[in-house]
Amino acid sequence: MAKNINNEVFDESTRLKLSIFGDCFEEWFPVFLHSKYVDKIVVFDFFAGSGTDAEGTPGSPLVLVKHARGEDCKYCKAAKKDIHFIFNERLKRKSETLSKNVAGFFDQCRHENSCEACTYTYKIEQNDFKTLFDRPDIQEVLNDKKTGKFVLLDQYGFKEIDDSIFSRLTAYPKTDFVFFVSSSNIKRFKEQMCVRKYLKTESIKFDDTKPNECHRVIAEYFRRQVKGEYFIHHFSIKKGSNYWGLIFGTGHSLGMEKFLKTCWKHDCLAGESNFNINNDFEEDSLFFDPKTSSKKALVSKEIEALVCSGEISDNISGLMYAMKRGCEPKVFTETIKRLEKCGRVVRIGNLNYSSSNIHNLKNKQYRIRVLEYSSTQVVTWHMKKGGLIKYLNLWLSGGGFQRLFLSSLST
Repeated sequence: MAKNINNEVFDESTRLKLSIFGDCFEEWFPVFLHSKYVDKIVVFDFFAGSGTDAEGTPGSPLVLVKHARGEDCKYCKAAKKDIHFIFNERLKRKSETLSKNVAGFFDQCRHENSCEACTYTYKIEQNDFKTLFDRPDIQEVLNDKKTGKFVLLDQYGFKEIDDSIFSRLTAYPKTDFVFFVSSSNIKRFKEQMCVRKYLKTESIKFDDTKPNECHRVIAEYFRRQVKGEYFIHHFSIKKGSNYWGLIFGTGHSLGMEKFLKTCWKHDCLAGESNFNINNDFEEDSLFFDPKTSSKKALVSKEIEALVCSGEISDNISGLMYAMKRGCEPKVFTETIKRLEKCGRVVRIGNLNYSSSNIHNLKNKQYRIRVLEYSSTQVVTWHMKKGGLIKYLNLWLSGGGFQRLFLSSLST
């Protein structure tokens, strides 16, 4: 039987998970609330629990409705479309407690804000996940192109979100999802039938020397299942010697921007974990710098190589690459600025340094031209810059043409 965490006080890792759920939803909700392409919003919490822990700390259902309300009710006051929540808890006792907790939240909210009726509606379900998920009315909502859907799947373990469910989640229109998975258990029991019947574990390659990266491996497994233009990101959570994790999926670049913003808020070094996954300098250590991370440096170097090889030839493809590598898109912009400064590239077209709302940049797209230097060009540059004496001194001081070339780029 799964452990009932709602009978206990949420530990630090569970609180972090709930915080990421809330921050992610806080970024997601206003986008769909104000979208002219969405007539209705439905929020699913398929593993809702009882709504609070033993001390009354809000669980995922109350976290969602709290963020949907917004500070000073700014979102519900602005709502001009139907907003509906579906909370599911399979166990009867927990489902009854969930009903009381959710009803209590809305009653208190109406009282505190002197509202006769709430703008939002909700329904409490008591079903097995897959039974509810496959129900025709639920599938009708998930397949509706005019409905924005946020799907939260805080499962126990890993067995509920198998390859089939994942494939369907990525196919629904206007649907973003976050699900929890116990990555350490998959690694530990990957050869057992209890795991193999849910996931193709023969294609999951763990590195036994890097147990802290097991959730990265799981995320990459799911990333390979996706076809077409789709975004997957992850966040690893360490508890003791075990590693859990979240997987986020969206078919829209703006959804990815929003989730990456949340992840980098919680991890300024790698944007993907509650521990030092890349062995950067820890906070409060002598050389800690929140503006510098090995992850950003690696992705910046990759972008530089792809720009210079011509594989990234415009700003939109560069911004998208940064996101798909788990970095906020501004990493691309910072790299281009650096390459421009040292004279390695020029931008042609609608020049800008926009790093957000990439889906709206079609009219702000620019091309990138890589500048190539011949030995004659470099020598001419040095002659103009410093004259013959400076040119000879640089050459004689060692390095020859290579030193001259690097000197020209750095000036």
